[in-house]
Amino acid sequence: MRLLLVEDDAPLRDSLAGALRAEGWVVDPCGDGEEALWLGTEEPYDAAVLDLGLPRRDGISVLQGWREAGRRFPVLLLTARQRWNDKLAGFGAGADDYLTKPFDTDELVLRLKALIRRASGHATPVIGIGPLELDTLACRFRLDGRPLALTAGEYRLLAYLAHHAGRTVPRAELAEHLYERDFDLDSNVIDVQIGRIRRKLAPHRLLHTERGLGFRLGLE
Repeated sequence: MRLLLVEDDAPLRDSLAGALRAEGWVVDPCGDGEEALWLGTEEPYDAAVLDLGLPRRDGISVLQGWREAGRRFPVLLLTARQRWNDKLAGFGAGADDYLTKPFDTDELVLRLKALIRRASGHATPVIGIGPLELDTLACRFRLDGRPLALTAGEYRLLAYLAHHAGRTVPRAELAEHLYERDFDLDSNVIDVQIGRIRRKLAPHRLLHTERGLGFRLGLE
């Protein structure tokens, strides 16, 4: 999953970026509203963490700009403001959730996982595809009831496909959402990881290659 983290407090931004990357997410950190507006409009994200008090452009106008540009990824707002009117303005601009500073980083992670899961159409923390289950809270897969051993890269790829189970996901989308912005689309990293995952899912045929289109996780 690819996240946009917008926070002008550098120590807090660095701390949150580290915690989010530890969950296996790709994180693009940003410290001002103008850059945040451009990134959120131009880059593909699965979710954003957005502080309201930003230099150059405030968080509410950034969020409004994203929504006016048609960007629908879930947004979790951060603010030191306690007033209800500020929260109401955030939700009115298109926010999906809200955290008031100071907050617990673990709570932020849990809220983001829930937002991403719901945006993909999954109501519960466990996503099931036949004999395969993804526990989004524990960040682990089980196959036939037993833990499935995956590398960090394999987990990220399979988790993304699980969130979008049943849909053919293009290679370019995987590259945009799972790897850094300088990822080489011509590399064979995705194919190698797909091959390894497919072997680990055997004898079940759950991971399918749609030639010329992409990859699909699901039952036949």
